[in-house]
Amino acid sequence: MRNNLLIIILILFSFFFGEAWGGASSFAQVAYAPDMMKDDPIVAALDSLYKLDLFEMGYAKVNYPINPKYNFALDSVPHYDDMVYEARIAKLDALSPFDLQYNTYVQDYINLYIFNRREQVSRMMALSQLYFPMFEQMLDKYNLPLELKYLAMCESALNPLAKSRSGAMGLWQFMYPTGKIFRLKVSSYVDDRCDPYKSTIAACEYFQYLFGMFGNWEMVLAAYNAGPGTINKAIRRSGGKKTYWGIRPFLPKETQGYVPAFIAVNYVMNYTSEHNIHSAIPKKTFLEVDTVSVKKQISFEQLSTLLNIPEDELQYLNPGYRKRVIPVSPDEPSFVTLPSNKIGAFINNEAIIYNSMKRDTLSLENVVMQETTLIHTIKQGEHLSNIAAKYGCSVSDIKTWNKITSNTVKPGKKLTIITWVKKPIGKTVASKSGSDSTIVTKLTENTEIKIPDDDEFLYYIIKNGDSFAKIATLHNTTVDEIKRLNNFPPDYHLEPGKVIKVEEL
Repeated sequence: MRNNLLIIILILFSFFFGEAWGGASSFAQVAYAPDMMKDDPIVAALDSLYKLDLFEMGYAKVNYPINPKYNFALDSVPHYDDMVYEARIAKLDALSPFDLQYNTYVQDYINLYIFNRREQVSRMMALSQLYFPMFEQMLDKYNLPLELKYLAMCESALNPLAKSRSGAMGLWQFMYPTGKIFRLKVSSYVDDRCDPYKSTIAACEYFQYLFGMFGNWEMVLAAYNAGPGTINKAIRRSGGKKTYWGIRPFLPKETQGYVPAFIAVNYVMNYTSEHNIHSAIPKKTFLEVDTVSVKKQISFEQLSTLLNIPEDELQYLNPGYRKRVIPVSPDEPSFVTLPSNKIGAFINNEAIIYNSMKRDTLSLENVVMQETTLIHTIKQGEHLSNIAAKYGCSVSDIKTWNKITSNTVKPGKKLTIITWVKKPIGKTVASKSGSDSTIVTKLTENTEIKIPDDDEFLYYIIKNGDSFAKIATLHNTTVDEIKRLNNFPPDYHLEPGKVIKVEEL
């Protein structure tokens, strides 16, 4: 009886005061939308923006001018009747190849953006000033609808470092296997899924592929989220229906909200002024950055010192480099994105920059980083965390590369590891044994080489001044382990020029 009385009071309140609130339906939706969407991955992506320091100041701190068209107060949160939303979306639909429908599912997500996550929308608007021009260029190149740029807002809230609970990464949230199909590399140092340019190319190619399969843009969106196999199953379960709304009841819960969220983002980004939402101030926009090739590996720390750029800003502009190091491979060029006003300084002083680099293990002038796939056989007592530490990757990486979900691994199991090793550049001499050649590189700096005829060990050339402790520290191992690998007696003394084993691969 008490619950019924409460419902009657709410109905009467919304009836008499509905005009002020924009209608009874709007009042009810604002009340339940936050709880209903609590575990939504789209909400999780939006909330990840709180962790990013990519803005000059937050939404609430900006003293925005009053919009003369609407004359809203700065803290005003406008409400509208359902008919207003429907008319506005119909106007967008008339100019779009997408079927932009208005219904309660779409309204739920509109409420999420315009009432519950206003500051995050403000931040997305700021990030769009960096990413949208590039998205639009690429979508146009592939002859795709420009509205697809809004899909990245649903996927990642334009956070290039966003990671889902299932392991999808980057602006376009590629899973490892799908990214691999579209040539996105993932290793200890590089994750192309987080590279804005490379991942956007992959997303465009995937959109083309899915449209060729389904011939319907809403189905493309659903397939991008759930996978084409899931969509085909839903088609069969629906009795052969070929539209998103026809198969929606047979889709996973997340995908049921995916297209409504996409329609809602289309609406919100075209009507931010009407909802008194303003863009935060981004640290950089598309026209304020440029890209330059890098000839020698260098760290963000070194670039920060030499060009006077904050490291966090370099990470923001180059999210595909996982260790804050730009490795250089002989197989393909490496690039760094910098503020436009720093490009000239980099090019004009390139030789000085390379010559000024610290002589650490990642910036020797006579080595380059080579991406390598290794096979690691698990030993007794090893677990994923210490294997990850050995190869400079994460436990999540190892699980992704090997398609495993458990944190427990058994001795004897072989794991695929994708990492980078230092490959020497210099004068080579050959030492022959029978018909086989072992290539040893003569270097002036401490470095490491992988003997071509041996895939089991990583080797090191002893230099003057080396000690077991120094070599062990360099390779994240122990003195006892090096002696064990080489069958050295306890009192063995290192000999300059001798090649020794330092790691099992």
